[in-house]
Amino acid sequence: QYLDWQPENGMQVEVRATATVYEARGKFQLVVDAMRRAGLGALYAAFEKLKAKLEKEGLFDPALKRDLPPFPHTVGVVTSPQAAALRDVMTTLRRRMPAINVIIYPTPVQGEGAGASIAGAIALAGTRAECDVLIVCRGGGSVEDLWAFNEEVVARAIHACPIPVVSGVGHETDFTISDFVADRRAPTPTSAAEQAS
Repeated sequence: QYLDWQPENGMQVEVRATATVYEARGKFQLVVDAMRRAGLGALYAAFEKLKAKLEKEGLFDPALKRDLPPFPHTVGVVTSPQAAALRDVMTTLRRRMPAINVIIYPTPVQGEGAGASIAGAIALAGTRAECDVLIVCRGGGSVEDLWAFNEEVVARAIHACPIPVVSGVGHETDFTISDFVADRRAPTPTSAAEQAS
């Protein structure tokens, strides 16, 4: 009764259960307390649900993707000032376009409230209109570490941003909702800086 999906015959599931034996008949039993689809953790299920919702609303529409400016004067970076990702982005921008201006919109990139902070930084960059392209990034980590970039508030902030956005979250194999909404997805923060410049 607590599931938001309907189990069907033949499905593979993971359960939390108490094992018992009915001695009179020698029957082994499982009393199930919780169930989820096999291979799909709660976070992955939430990711897929939000992805489907936003895709249906048209936030991932390729026709909405804006081109990045070929020679930006100013690049904005939404990330944590302490992040290794920021150092990678700065090194890449300085190597590729030494005269480029960089504006950092500092925000926590993981933990409680990070999603709202990231969305606020993106909105601030859009309101100030100081840069030609905006990089939203952080380095790799676990699914939990990257989760702020899977929050709906971040997706909507990227979609509403008047500045073209490059999402560079995690490593090559990591995908977040922000990657699908952004004008361009980069597999790493370094690649995001390369694409922006």
